[in-house]
Amino acid sequence: MKVVVQRSKEAAVIVDGETVGAIAKGLVLLVGITHEDTDADIRWMADKIAGLRIFEDGSGKMNLSAADVGGDILSVSQFTLYGDCRKGRRPNFMAAARPEQAEAQYEAFNDALRASGLKVETGRFGAMMDVTFTNWGPVTLIVDSKA
Repeated sequence: MKVVVQRSKEAAVIVDGETVGAIAKGLVLLVGITHEDTDADIRWMADKIAGLRIFEDGSGKMNLSAADVGGDILSVSQFTLYGDCRKGRRPNFMAAARPEQAEAQYEAFNDALRASGLKVETGRFGAMMDVTFTNWGPVTLIVDSKA
């Protein structure tokens, strides 16, 4: 499982002109699932992100989590995180999980984040989405459950 984590001042996902998910401050997550991911990967990733201290405290140090600052999560499924660009010009997506597996694990991941007390908004799985946000910092991290 691979997640791009971006600290954001505001974010939204729009599908066919309709806003389907939106947050104020918090984290934008681009979530990639591979066919090798297990329930343990899902739990590990949700726990890691829920506790990730990337918001500044009163001293200006990254010492606070999204929950600590009253932040929310905007989670967007992103199979292209598993695009392999080493050969040729067109990415190979063979490492990405099949949609049936990926959707179930993506939903389980979001549920695990909610169980930690975070408010989670989402895009629409499998849809063409417009994702807009203001990257705050900018702060962008890549978290990989296999690394």
